[in-house]
Amino acid sequence: MTVDVRRVVDAVWRMESARLIAALTRVTGDVGLAEELAQDALVAALERWPESGVPDKPGAWLMATAKHRAIDTFRRSERLTRKTAELGRELEQHEAQEPDWVAAVERALDEVVEDDLLRLVFIACHPVLSREARVALTLRLVGGLSTDEIARAFLVAEPTVAQRIVRAKRTLGAARVPFEVPVGADFTARLGSVLEVLYLVFNEGYSATAGEHWTRPALCQEAMRLGRILAELTPGESEVHGLVALMEIQASRLPARVGPSGEPVLLQDQDRSRWDRVLVGRGLTALDRAERTGASLGPYALQAAIAACHARAGSVETTDWPRIAALYEALAALTPSPVVELNRAVAVSRAYGPAAGLDLVDALADVPALRGYHLLPSVRGDLLVQLGRLGEARAEFERAAGMTRNDRERALLLDRAAACDVLTDRRLGA
Repeated sequence: MTVDVRRVVDAVWRMESARLIAALTRVTGDVGLAEELAQDALVAALERWPESGVPDKPGAWLMATAKHRAIDTFRRSERLTRKTAELGRELEQHEAQEPDWVAAVERALDEVVEDDLLRLVFIACHPVLSREARVALTLRLVGGLSTDEIARAFLVAEPTVAQRIVRAKRTLGAARVPFEVPVGADFTARLGSVLEVLYLVFNEGYSATAGEHWTRPALCQEAMRLGRILAELTPGESEVHGLVALMEIQASRLPARVGPSGEPVLLQDQDRSRWDRVLVGRGLTALDRAERTGASLGPYALQAAIAACHARAGSVETTDWPRIAALYEALAALTPSPVVELNRAVAVSRAYGPAAGLDLVDALADVPALRGYHLLPSVRGDLLVQLGRLGEARAEFERAAGMTRNDRERALLLDRAAACDVLTDRRLGA
């Protein structure tokens, strides 16, 4: 197979697999079987396209191939009668009438149901699954990523990811999760699970929790792609647009967050001319859509509004820090969290001085949820530097370095600890 054809197959699969699996799940009622049929179509493409060439409508080719695989599977299946009944057709034992149910299957697969993809998203992110399983299944079924890609993205062994996906599909089958979009309060609860998965995927790409890379842009791109799809499927949901806005604006900083050698570059040191203004514009538009829904801003939209303050400012000094502090206060009232309070402390320190921020940070020192959270001593160290308490600051940076699992971040924190010694020596020399 030529490299070009392989790339085309990969690209088509990434774009079409979710719709393909969604349509097959609607017909079969089994997400595991649907993925198997879709994978069969992919294998057929890998075998045939290098010889026959890429078809003019590759997505339609995959669907047609999957359709034939589905019919073959139904023929062989002991559940043929039940499957046919689900399609509203009665199967007669006489072979001459077989085309009736075949035609029913074909019509069901040819039918365009706009909610299919949304239903697949809600299934992949079903709360009956663990958080890790939801992430893996969403990236696999909706994102079209391979097991190996998911494993490498999250620095997890490939067999572990494979087991999560298999167990997730079994769990969905055992729970008999219906292929439908929930309604009412159930929709709101389930939508929260979907947004949480996209947020987790994006954050892992924006600030990798472990490994030798500070960021993993490919994960950010995937989360944004899925978020944009969800926004088009649920145009009236403020929080969906809020999350898209947050991801777009945050992702605009990615080119400036990493230095020439892959080292982290903090916000105050970033070259803002390297921020992607196209992504900023898209994010601000999404934030405007969230606000125009008429609903009060939720947690994601509030975070997007905070990100917008940074995006609109030309520098750290000209940033509207009092507004950011107020937005964090509103966020804390809506979703109380020690991490939100830590971020609010940073904003307060910028708006009203490091001493005011340090008071808030010190109030979090004994919060159980922040034990082992490396950003607590990191933020405290930064505030202590601003207050001239360099010895204490060095100890905080070293403590933070011992907590993080990211190699790049550890090196940055140790450099900041060493810088405290340099500043101390200069003072003594003076």
